[in-house]
Amino acid sequence: MGADGIELDAKLSADGSVVVVHDATVDRTTSGSGRVSHLTLDALKRLDAGAKFDPKFAGESIPTLEEVFEAVADRLLINVELTHYDNLRDGLEYRVVALIDTHGLAERVIVSSFSPLSLRHVKQAARRIACGLLYMPDLPLFFRRAWFAPLIPGLDAHHPQHVLVDAAFVRRRHVRGQTVNVWTVNGEADMRRMVDAGVDAIMTDRPDVLKRIS
Repeated sequence: MGADGIELDAKLSADGSVVVVHDATVDRTTSGSGRVSHLTLDALKRLDAGAKFDPKFAGESIPTLEEVFEAVADRLLINVELTHYDNLRDGLEYRVVALIDTHGLAERVIVSSFSPLSLRHVKQAARRIACGLLYMPDLPLFFRRAWFAPLIPGLDAHHPQHVLVDAAFVRRRHVRGQTVNVWTVNGEADMRRMVDAGVDAIMTDRPDVLKRIS
């Protein structure tokens, strides 16, 4: 559909593998049940992660982040969201940094999170890896206004929900040398508004539509 990259959610399995799955549990999207963090990689791999989306995807398994890197990192940018929000001390940041380094992808990956602490850990481990701070309107005031952004050394990008963004917002971040990458923009009017505001990237479920109007 012409997208420049993909966004995905990363978590740790019970035995410490970085896997790509959205929810904290596997119940909604796979043939299994239970928390991702309580299941080993082998157990996760045995689940059908495709059939609930469409029968034609039956048999697809939950990928590891390394498998995603090997499959698409040579042709797509990858936004890795750290989604260990139920256990911010599990060390996910350091395992993701190690995978990025192993595959030489510091120029093709941006790490994002709603947790300033997680991004601070990434930057402390590898300043060269780009980081983007996520936030949205229904968070507490100090989070939705990114008051903790200065705690992240060398923060590269802001990843606000698009309803928070206008041209003045973008200008303020650009003056600081930071990019603005918004989510999740599916309506054509909102797409045009974000393009006109001068954002640097738009995350959408409809990249074909965005490609056509931008």
